[in-house]
Amino acid sequence: MTITRREIIKTGLAAGTALSMPTILRAQTSPDDARTVRWVTDGELVVFDPIVSLTLAQNHALAIYDTLFESDSKGIPQPQMVGKWGVSEDKKTYTFQLRDGLTFHDGSPVAAADCVASIRRWGQVDVGGKLIMAKVKDISKQDEKTFTITLNEPMPLLIPLLASSYVGYYLAIMREKDAKLPPTEQVTANIGSGPFKFNQALAKPGVSFTYDRNEQYIPRQEPADAFAGGKFVKVDRVVTQYISDQQTAFAALQAGEVDLVQVPSQVLYPVIKSDFNLELEIINTSGQDMFLRMNCLQKPFNNVKARQAMLHLIDQEAIMLAAGFDPNYIHPVTSIFGNSTPYSNDENTGWYKKGGDPERAKHLLQEAGYAGETVVILQATDWPPASNAAQYLANTLRKIGVSAELAPSDWAGVEERRAKKEPIEDGGWSVFISDFTNSKFGNPISLPLLAANGVDYYGWPKNDEYEALRAKWVEVETLEERQALARAMQRLAWDFVGTVMLGQHIEPIARRKSLIGLVHVPSAVYPMWNMQKAST
Repeated sequence: MTITRREIIKTGLAAGTALSMPTILRAQTSPDDARTVRWVTDGELVVFDPIVSLTLAQNHALAIYDTLFESDSKGIPQPQMVGKWGVSEDKKTYTFQLRDGLTFHDGSPVAAADCVASIRRWGQVDVGGKLIMAKVKDISKQDEKTFTITLNEPMPLLIPLLASSYVGYYLAIMREKDAKLPPTEQVTANIGSGPFKFNQALAKPGVSFTYDRNEQYIPRQEPADAFAGGKFVKVDRVVTQYISDQQTAFAALQAGEVDLVQVPSQVLYPVIKSDFNLELEIINTSGQDMFLRMNCLQKPFNNVKARQAMLHLIDQEAIMLAAGFDPNYIHPVTSIFGNSTPYSNDENTGWYKKGGDPERAKHLLQEAGYAGETVVILQATDWPPASNAAQYLANTLRKIGVSAELAPSDWAGVEERRAKKEPIEDGGWSVFISDFTNSKFGNPISLPLLAANGVDYYGWPKNDEYEALRAKWVEVETLEERQALARAMQRLAWDFVGTVMLGQHIEPIARRKSLIGLVHVPSAVYPMWNMQKAST
């Protein structure tokens, strides 16, 4: 995942507090409960800077920051903070002018210098941003509202990359003084120009965070369309809460203590469907693709044959069911470009076999010279599907003679340990499980998982031939050219096996029927704008 993804509740006390807090909060601080949405998220927000964290920080950033371009439901980039833009005849210089009335939450106007600094900071961490920066000759302010990006050579993907923040790191436009911080140093101000203001006074780490409507925000006038269009805020306040126990979260939803549970337990689907006041709704139109990643730097997976063994071993349907997903909401994934993206294809997918092929996997491990090395699987115990899948994987590996061990921790622990490149005896790892939104797999430039340069994503596979093809992605101009490129990339990817897909799952949210107008997006990052209570 999609994601930090589920980070954790520190103690059972936090869940109990979460349950008791809504009434207290309403009594003490809520401007009007009918115009306050209470939203149970799928993880605890601990990192607030979207340039430092890929996951929950994006939900936070989407509320309080704005960005230059956004993609609509057809994936077409649309101006957001930009009012006008154009490109020179030689296609090397792009000129952007901000639209009128953009101000930060501290009252200062959004200026071109803020955009320049924000792009430069984002360009140090985002894969697409890095590609832009590699081709940039200059990014400079022209006047208070105008800035230019000058390239050394034409780059047809410049605008799509600027608009694909939901795929990689969010290009949050920050104040220049914030954006000048190193990308490794967290911004703590939480001052953006977006449709919501972060209410620092009501922040209760481990329990809830509050976002108030930004009354000075001037939305675009187009209707909301995925991440593009007008960000019209129709409530006064959104309170995001973290409740680790799903039964408790569901009870709060039934009781009307909360309005939305972002990831309800799938065992509760029948109960939700039978409750007149509740409804399941698929907001993430793309679903999530779960995958496992191997450490290509350490034994046994520094040998390509061992990685190929994992590809043949996995029974996608079995592991998705073991993870606990509803059989009505799962699908196999055989393309590195996911299911249903413009680049999904069937090149070099002969490895796929329903039920997996343990004998083939065993044979490949022998060819790899596997000598009983311990395989450490990081197990995110606060993310039940990934935890269950990790246990199933360990058992499956043991059946073919692999010495598999689970390393349980919360997701934050997985994130910390997966960054280590050392051998397992020095605190390293062998395998971890995560997921990304399916639509992200259609963008091999911005999704670091699809890089194979040995740098951009945990596991660090390296294949120069694949990388040479990926580099062409920004040079070709037509859909047909990219589709041909996608097939060539996939042919190599399923040979060197940097990633093993575990399957796609769809996760509807559960909401009270009184909460309407949720914006559908091809992402697990959900907008807070446009929604409203039916009675308002």
